[in-house]
This record gives sequence, C-alpha cells and structure tokens, in this order.
Amino acid sequence: MEPIGIIAGLIVGAAAGAAVAYFWLNRLARRQQQNAASQAQITLSNAEAQAQDVVRQARDEAIKIRSEADTDISRRRTDLTREDERLQKRREQLDERVEKLEQREQGLNKRQSALDHQAKDLEQLQTQRMAALEAVAELSRDQARDHLLKMVEDESRNDMARRIREVEDELSTEADNRARELIAMAIQRVASDYVADVTISVVQLPSDELKGRIIGRSGRNIRAFEIASGVDVVVDDTPEAVTISSFDPVRREVARRALEKLVLDGRIHPARIESLIADSQKEVEAIIREEGERAAYDAGVAGLPPDVTRMLGRLKFRTSYGQQQLAHAVETARLASVLAAELGANVEIAKAGGLLHDLGKAMDHEMEGTHAMLGAEFCRRYGVPPMVINCIESHHHEVHQECVEAIIVEAADAISGARPGARRESLENYLKRVRTLEEIANSFEGVNQSYALQAGREVRIIVKPDDIDDLAAIRLSKDIAKKIEESMQYPGQIKVTVIRETRAVDFAK
Repeated sequence: MEPIGIIAGLIVGAAAGAAVAYFWLNRLARRQQQNAASQAQITLSNAEAQAQDVVRQARDEAIKIRSEADTDISRRRTDLTREDERLQKRREQLDERVEKLEQREQGLNKRQSALDHQAKDLEQLQTQRMAALEAVAELSRDQARDHLLKMVEDESRNDMARRIREVEDELSTEADNRARELIAMAIQRVASDYVADVTISVVQLPSDELKGRIIGRSGRNIRAFEIASGVDVVVDDTPEAVTISSFDPVRREVARRALEKLVLDGRIHPARIESLIADSQKEVEAIIREEGERAAYDAGVAGLPPDVTRMLGRLKFRTSYGQQQLAHAVETARLASVLAAELGANVEIAKAGGLLHDLGKAMDHEMEGTHAMLGAEFCRRYGVPPMVINCIESHHHEVHQECVEAIIVEAADAISGARPGARRESLENYLKRVRTLEEIANSFEGVNQSYALQAGREVRIIVKPDDIDDLAAIRLSKDIAKKIEESMQYPGQIKVTVIRETRAVDFAK
C-alpha cells in the first residue's frame, strides 16, 4: 500500500475517533447539567420551606411579645392610677394641716402679743420695786451686787481654807503613816553601814626633813610633781604633813599614792616622780574599774556598759557632805529596790536608777551643768534605757518625772542622805543656809518675821494677818517651799511653817 493511502486512512480514523469522542463528551456534559439543575431545584425547595418556618415562628414570637407588653402596660396604668389617687389624698391632708397650722400661728401671735404686754408690765413693776429697794437700802444695784459677791467670796474662801486644811491633815496623816512603814521596812531590810570617809588629802611624813627633799633644789621636785599630777602641793608649817589640793578627787588620789611611795622610797627626783605617778594612775584606774563592778554587783544591777561602770567607780573618791558617793549610790539602789517591790513598781528600773542617779558627780568638776543632767546625758550616750535616764535627770526635779520609779529613786536618795550621821556639813555652810532660808522667806510680800530652826531643817514664817488670809497662807507656804527647792542645795528636806495669828486688844478704863 502506498504511503499516501496509509496517511489518508490514519487521518480518516482520527477524525472518526474525534467525532465519537465529542459526541460522548457532549452527552456526558448534558447529563451533568441536568443533574445539577435537579439538585438546585431540590435545595431551593428546602430553603423556601425553612424560610416559611422561620417567618411563622417570628410571627408567633411577635404576637407573644405584644401580648405581654399590652399586659404590662395595663398593669402599670393601674398602678399609676392608684398612686395618683394616693397623692391626691395626701395633698388634701397637707392642705388641711397647713390650714390648721395657720390657725395655730394666728393663735400664737395673739398669745405672744399678750405675753409681750405682760412682760412690759412686769418690767415696769420690777423697775419700780428696784427703785423702791434702792431708796430703802440706800445702795445702788451694782453696789448691792458687789457687796453680796464680796460676802459670798469671803465665806467661800473661809470654807475652802478650812476644807483644804482638813483634807491636807487627813492626807498628811495617812501618807505619813504609810511612808513611815515603807521607810522603816526599807531601812531595816537594807541595813547599810554609814560610809562618811572624806578623801584623804594629807600625806603624813616620817619627819619634817623630807619637806625639803619634796621641794627640791630651787623647787624643781615640787614643780615636777605638780605638773605631772595636776594637783597643788601645800608645804606649810603643819608638822610632819603635806597637803594635796585639787578639785579632781581622782587626781588627788593618784597624787596621794605617788607621794606616799616617794616618801617610802626616799628617791625623790623628777624622773622618779613621773614614773611613780604613772604607776599610781594605773593602780587607781584598776581600782575604779573594780569598785564600779563591785558596786553594780552589790546593787544587783547587771548589763551596764563598761564605760558607765568605770565612771561609776570614780564615785569612790567623791564625797558629798562627808558621805562617800559610791556607797550612797549602792545604798540608794537597795532602798529603791525595796520600795519598788512594796509598791508594785519595776524593781530593775528602780535599782538601776538608784545606782546611777548621782553618776554626774564623777564629772561635774570637769564639765558645766548639774550632776543630774550630766549623768543622764552620759548614760543616754551609752544606750541606758530611757526610764532609767528619767530617774537620773529628774531626781532633783530638773525635768518632769515620767514614771513612778523616778519618784521612788528620789525618795530613796532622800532617805539615804537624811539618815542620822550619814552626812555632815561645815559651820560656814550651815550659817549660809540659815541666812539664805530667812532671806527667801522675807522676800515674799506679807511676811512679818521668819526664823530658821532645827539646824536649818525648818523655817517658820509669821505673816501679817491683815494682808494674808488663811487660803493665802497655805499658798504662801507652797510658794516658799518651791523657791527653796529651786534656789538652794541642802541634804534631806526643809519644813516650811506659815503662822497667821490674829490678836484682839482692848483696855479697861
């Protein structure tokens, strides 16, 4: 077969296959289109049915809501009608009350007018009666009132003075009895020995020949001693004795010990003097520490800072009116402890306050200020509890006493200092105190005479009875006592007695 025929046959066959394929594909597409149209018709029918159901449900719900709204509106309309009726009744009642109040106000106005008229008549009548009374009494209204007030005031002052004396006598008797019991119990339980040693300031010598050696050639030894020790050495005509003078008791003790060693050693020259004074200073410092610790132990006060204990030990070489201050501090602590236990106060605070109350006397010769404030400031610097500090700074009333323990410490201090034989003072100080007491008493107005009695323990004041009445006499005694406390230093206490005497004198002719 020729190639052209073969090719023509292939082309005819391909064309026939393509025609058959087109026919089948066209038929298949028409069938799928029919199926899609049928499916769309079914879906549309279902959607229309569902839409009809939703519309029907919405219509039913709208009808239900409208019915409920109509019911609620009807109920609210009924409530409003009732409320309107109630308000109408209330308005009618208020109108009636207003009408009644207006009628009552008219009645009150009429009564007020009548009362005003009566008050005016009474005022005229009172004026007439007052004029008649003034004419009869020959006194004006103001004069009569002043006279009456003066009479009432005089009577009240007399009653007040009498009542004050009765209350003070009653309280004084009860307080004295209770105080005697507490003080007697405290003294019996403490039972301390009296320590009235004055710091030794006189060094005894074996012979007067040592005085020249102490002075040295051209005075070099005594100058070296005074410069190294900080004291004054007095070499006078006193046989076999040399006096050491210094305001610092610790320096005086160091100098005394060093001079005694020089006298025993016999080698007196500047180098030896400096060496012995240095040794004596170490000895005294050791004694100060030991005495401070012993005092704290004897008083039962634990936990004191070392610097406070050391400063406390310096009181061993300090005296007041001949009473050694370290022994006085221990005794005060013991007395305060007993009193605090009896009164139910804090025993530890009272003991610590009593032990440290005079701590400032160990430094008052070096610093300005009172010993109470100096001691309180020193203890505050080292963390001593505030209540103990208040006991220290208030035992001479320089600050307010904030706790009962401060009052107990003050009482224990007075007991320790006022016990018979505990303190003594020179004749010069005694005379000075007596003169000062009388001068203070005479400085007050209305005082006629004053006398210091019982070695300055009491001052009696005689007042002018025309210038000072009973109540003023009581006030005067308190004012004089307060001024004595503020301006004087004295052991124990001073009693102030004010005497007011009225004398009636006549003559038989």
